[in-house]
Formats: sequence, C-alpha cells, structure tokens
Amino acid sequence: MSNQPAFSRADPDERRQSLIEACARVLAEKGAAGVSVRTICTEAGVSPGLLRHYFGGISEAIAETYRWTGARIDAALEQAVAQAGPDPRARLLAYLTANFRPPIASPDLLASYVALWSLSRSDPLVAAVRAEVYGQFREGLERLVRDWRPGLADPRLPAIALTALIDGLWLELSLGNAPFSPEEAEALAEHWLDALPG
Repeated sequence: MSNQPAFSRADPDERRQSLIEACARVLAEKGAAGVSVRTICTEAGVSPGLLRHYFGGISEAIAETYRWTGARIDAALEQAVAQAGPDPRARLLAYLTANFRPPIASPDLLASYVALWSLSRSDPLVAAVRAEVYGQFREGLERLVRDWRPGLADPRLPAIALTALIDGLWLELSLGNAPFSPEEAEALAEHWLDALPG
C-alpha cells in the first residue's frame, strides 16, 4: 500500500506555466478581444482567482505569455543553428530558414502573435516584452551576420533587412495557401543573404 496522498497539488511552477500556455491558446483562438482572466482560467481548468495568485493581473500574464512564446521561438532557432554545424553561412541560413517551418511557421503561433502585437499598442508591459523579444531575435541575427561577414562595419541594417524578409515570408506561410512553398522561401532567403553587401 502506498503512502502517497489520494491527490496531489500541482507544483506552483507547473500551475503558473499551465496559465501561460492557456493564455497562449486563448490568444490564438479568441484574439486580443477575447482574452480575460476568466477565459484564461477556464482554458486552464482553474478558478479565476488563481491567475491573480501567480500574476499581478491580466497584463502581466499576457506579457509572460509573450516572453514564453519568444523563448520557444528562440529554442527552435538555436536548435536549427546547432544542427547546421560550424560553417557561419550555414548557421545564418539555418537561423533564417527555420522561420519557414513548424513550430515557427504555424497558424496558431501567427494568431497568438497578431493578438500580442495588437495588445502591445495599448499595454506598456506587453510593449516592453515585445521590444525585448524582438531585440533578442535581432541580436541573434546580428551575431550570426557578424560571424559570417566579420569585415562588416555594422551588421544592424543587414539584420533588419533580413528580418523584414523573414517576417513577410513567415506571415504568408503561417496564413496558409501562400503562393510559394517553404522551400521557395528558403531559396529566397539564401538569395537575399548572398546579395547582401559586405
């Protein structure tokens, strides 16, 4: 006979994480207008008071969801770069092209991001996390550009140009029925990369 209790409480970190993941699902399914303490807690299967136990309010929960979403993207990008091997061009190309495949190119991620972008216009906390997440993405890209082209005086503008290309292609692929395939998006990214001055 086990001495384990008949039930166990979820670890606080697990509860907090389940609220973040529930918030991401609500943002993807209902958009910015549909996110609330009640909808997040219903999605997570907990009472509405629990969100305020783990977060200062809905704004903080959304901001942490944005940060978590950005971390998931970073992890996918880091994995792609690690798998590319030591060649600087291959690593940079892997960083670019990982954006055109799941888990990054996905309708759910796009739906969450549209809601998060919308909220960043009216919520300073969400806006601050958006700047943080975007900054980390661009810093990673700048670092890879610098490794590939060490003679470049300033990798900032090439990174911005590549980010704009990635964002446009990612958006079309994530919306579905894009007039191009992920492979064609990858070929475009490679062409742009090789056309960069420096």
